Amino acid sequence: MKIHKGNIFIYFVVVIVPVILLGLYFYNQILKENDIKRKDDALWIASIYQKNWDQFIGETLTSLKILSFSANENLDTPEKMEPLLRQVNRNDPRYGGLFLLDYNGKLLSGTASLHNKDAFPEKTLIKEVIKTKDIIISSHVEILKNNQRIISLATPVLNDERKLIGIFIADLRIDYMENLMKVLTPDTKLYVVNENTILLKMNVNDEELKRNDQWVSYPMDKLPWNIKVKIADRDVKEIAKNLGQTLFILLIVTHVLFLLIEYILLRIRTLKERKENEVQKLELVGTLAASTAHEIRNPLTGVKGLIQLLSEKYTDKEDRYYFDVINSELKRINEIVGEFLVLGKPTAQHLEAVNITDTLLELKPLIISEGNAHNVECVWQITHEPVIVKCVKDQIKQVILNLTRNAFDSFEISGTIQIKLYLSNDQCKLEIHDNGKGIPEEALEKIFRPFYTSKETGTGLGLVICRRIINSFEGTIKIYSKESIGTSVVITLPLANKKRDRS
Repeated sequence: MKIHKGNIFIYFVVVIVPVILLGLYFYNQILKENDIKRKDDALWIASIYQKNWDQFIGETLTSLKILSFSANENLDTPEKMEPLLRQVNRNDPRYGGLFLLDYNGKLLSGTASLHNKDAFPEKTLIKEVIKTKDIIISSHVEILKNNQRIISLATPVLNDERKLIGIFIADLRIDYMENLMKVLTPDTKLYVVNENTILLKMNVNDEELKRNDQWVSYPMDKLPWNIKVKIADRDVKEIAKNLGQTLFILLIVTHVLFLLIEYILLRIRTLKERKENEVQKLELVGTLAASTAHEIRNPLTGVKGLIQLLSEKYTDKEDRYYFDVINSELKRINEIVGEFLVLGKPTAQHLEAVNITDTLLELKPLIISEGNAHNVECVWQITHEPVIVKCVKDQIKQVILNLTRNAFDSFEISGTIQIKLYLSNDQCKLEIHDNGKGIPEEALEKIFRPFYTSKETGTGLGLVICRRIINSFEGTIKIYSKESIGTSVVITLPLANKKRDRS
């Protein structure tokens, strides 16, 4: 139940919460990208209209310039201009009318009678042309008598001395311009504005004009106008599709992460359970071994005593040989029983300050002698300063001798072992290296298991006892090994003075 609740919590933290938070984040990003895309599309449409309008105005101005050249020669006989103006007006549907005025703005000739001819000099458009001698476009829409909506464009007629001698007026039909725009994008909503005056609009109602945030503005090059294009509404299907794809990817990634975390936690739980099982197994084996050892040691003491009495009675040389073998085997049994006792429930130990440097120097002759017996050279690298550790001296000696004997047993012919003692970060470091046959990788994980051994006569308790002793001194023991290269044992123990500082 506890693991099940833990899985639900992990799923909530790793999958549900990130998917919700990241989903909201990406949803906002999708909306922003969609808004940018719709705005860019609207600007692109506006740019098309801007180019189209510039081309339209450019063609109109070119046509008026050609007419102005003709008017320059026939200004004294304006009646000759009227057929030409009518022909141009009839052949080009953009024009609602064409008019020729004198330099004061009075009508000389024209194609339509819908204008009040006396009103021309008073028009702002005419006054601006007279003043600037430049092309002027009307800033407002004019409605003629036949309800036709037009925008007037005026261009000056200049002589060789750039003196104003006449004015051409062209009425551009709004309905023609609207039809021209509808050919490009019939469904687009847009309007053309000059400052605050709407000159023409397409597919737009008054309610939509009030919402300024839904429009993009694009200026014209040849006209003081702006094209306003409505930004398209959000495509809900496209947004939902993009969001669905994003959520699908998020779900896959978060579920993969969830499974990875579950796998890691499962490995951790498995390792923890394995360690707990090892501890329980070791405690069970220790309890059983200790009780068995006590049962064996009691009769063993009696047997040793009787053998001692018999050896005193039978002094024959052959008998003495047999008694020596029996005593040797009894001694070996007693050592095994002693190892079993160490595995039992730990008893209160009287720790003392031990100089590991002196302890190694005491063991040095014994280790060198055993090394000579195995044809192994011993190399010593021991610090000369005292290395004081809180421990039991006999037990630390037992650990060192056990590890060096294992090192000697790893050689098939000859070799070298190296024993190092030094201080590192207020800790005692004892290292034993050999260049023997090494330990296989699959066996390296099992060496601290009770009764596991690669020796034919081993009990499989030596390293278990070593680790138990070192752990009781609040230290650590680690073994590194590679086949055909050698083995390294690293023991770390806290210094006695460091321990006192903590207390």
